[in-house]
Amino acid sequence: MSWGTELWDQFDNLEKHTQWGIDILEKYIKFVKERTEIELSYAKQLRNLSKKYQPKKNSKEEEEYRYTACKAFLSTLNETNDYAGQHEVISENMTSQITVELARYVQELKQERKSHFHDGRKAQQHIETCWKQLESSKRRFERDCKEADRAQQYFEKMDADINVTKADVEKARQQAQMRHQMAEDSKADYSSILQKFNHEQHEYYHTHIPNIFQKIQEMEERRIVRIGESVKTYAELDRQVIPIIGKCLDGIVKAAESIDPKNDSQLAIEAYKSGFEPPGDIEFEDYTQPMKRTVSDNSLSNSRGEGKSELKFGGKSKGKLWPFIKKNKGATPEDFSNLPPEQRRKKLQQKVDELNKEIQKEMDQRDAITKMKDVYLKNPQMGDPASLDHKLAEVSQNIEKLRLEAQKFEAWLAEVEGRLPARSEQARRHSGMYDVQNPPAVNNCAQDRESPDGSYTEDQSQESEVKVLATDFDDEFDDEESLPAIGTCKALYTFEGQNEGTISVAEGETLYVIEEDKGDGWTRIRRSEDEEGYVPTSYVEVYLDKNAKGAKTYI
Repeated sequence: MSWGTELWDQFDNLEKHTQWGIDILEKYIKFVKERTEIELSYAKQLRNLSKKYQPKKNSKEEEEYRYTACKAFLSTLNETNDYAGQHEVISENMTSQITVELARYVQELKQERKSHFHDGRKAQQHIETCWKQLESSKRRFERDCKEADRAQQYFEKMDADINVTKADVEKARQQAQMRHQMAEDSKADYSSILQKFNHEQHEYYHTHIPNIFQKIQEMEERRIVRIGESVKTYAELDRQVIPIIGKCLDGIVKAAESIDPKNDSQLAIEAYKSGFEPPGDIEFEDYTQPMKRTVSDNSLSNSRGEGKSELKFGGKSKGKLWPFIKKNKGATPEDFSNLPPEQRRKKLQQKVDELNKEIQKEMDQRDAITKMKDVYLKNPQMGDPASLDHKLAEVSQNIEKLRLEAQKFEAWLAEVEGRLPARSEQARRHSGMYDVQNPPAVNNCAQDRESPDGSYTEDQSQESEVKVLATDFDDEFDDEESLPAIGTCKALYTFEGQNEGTISVAEGETLYVIEEDKGDGWTRIRRSEDEEGYVPTSYVEVYLDKNAKGAKTYI
């Protein structure tokens, strides 16, 4: 099967066919190019999507990613980013191995095709020239033969005429001989040109054209093979990234399998545990025996004046304002006293760990400077040892400052850990109230006492600092408009509200509720027009008026 023998007369159709083949190749190149653009766009969108949902640094979101479910989501984002990278790899490989290579091949193919068809046209022009020469010699031979016949007839006519002179007859005879000779020459020339044309024609149809068409056929077959190879490469480039994409998907599955609900629940406990103990059982009030009734709804001064040593939930709290710190517009206290005990302990422990790391870093730097100084002492040409004294003194001073800072936070930490009840013991309870615990002082700190309301007792030396913290709260509290009562409440326990913004109540006393608990564990109540404040929600039993404006149903 050869185009040279089978398609020897289809020069124009072969020219159209090979051009169509090049058009198909260019169309495939355009297809691959658009595929690479889609892959890049898809990868970019995946990366943007992953970046959009990444947790922001130094934000609350970053803390949330301690939970295993959030970690799994974060792993999904990271794997999605890697997944996008593989699509970029596909785009890059298709561009370099298919688009660029085929574009260069198309240019070479066009040049080769142009050369082959140029040779074909040149052969056509040559055979056409030979044909024209043959036609010209043939017509000349034909014309000379006719002229020779006419000259011969004229000579015979003159020779038969008795009236014509001998000279005229001789002249006619010579003209006939001359024409006959010209016809013989034309015949010989025509014969020679005919033989030459037949030879050229045989070479054209059996040698030149078959060779040219064979080259064109080989060129076209190479183009077809190249398209096949490119299609195969197209699939292989996709297949190459499948294992890595599989690993990305496996990573997502592994992250999903690592989700531990129990661990997340424990992290929630560690994040929100206050360290307080719940209130004890409520004592039964026997109204059949008047002598056993609790304190009536009289003034708080009576309960104070009796000077009883009974156990109470509330203690002095001028040193700690953590339930109200959200109303304080000032900065967070250095000792984290605005937090519940357990949360405060975690913050202090974190601060101590950070300071210890900084101390270790400074100590390493000091050791390095000391070693360098020793080297300078042994080899003075390397440097002046005295030049390091200032840096060494500065590092030592930093270490001392950090140690003092660490000791301060360790003292606060020991103070908090002394207050917190042992985690392996149940808090002792008596008649629904807590026993008073007085832990030993730590680093000359005053003995403190903690109650479920979150208030503390500290030495009076801290009162000046506390008053500064409470100033903003008092201003905000005093500036508020008088709120209407939305219900009533009964005090279950005695509470001495010596903290700024609180109000003291006696067990059994009935008061008005003007603001519900908003989730911070405190209810705002009023005794009279001039006496109102906050009490722990767990110390009172609230009865809301359903018809009151803004009141909620009490459950």
